[in-house]
Amino acid sequence: MAANTLNSEVAIDASIMIVRVFVRLKAIAQEHADLKTRLQLLEQKVAKGFSEHAEELQEIRFVLAKLEQPPEIKRRRLGF
Repeated sequence: MAANTLNSEVAIDASIMIVRVFVRLKAIAQEHADLKTRLQLLEQKVAKGFSEHAEELQEIRFVLAKLEQPPEIKRRRLGF
């Protein structure tokens, strides 16, 4: 660390700050891992619920895709 080489108050304070930052990063990473695990469990529960209704969901997707397409407009030909 810088405090070992420079032997000044600023270097010591900087070294302490760096250690605190790494400790905080470790805590944040741990929280993130817990949230990721909980999110995966929720996704699995939701997937199980949707698997029971897969046919109905497929039909809904088909109808929505059909509704998204613009309707065909029949135009009369101009001229003879």
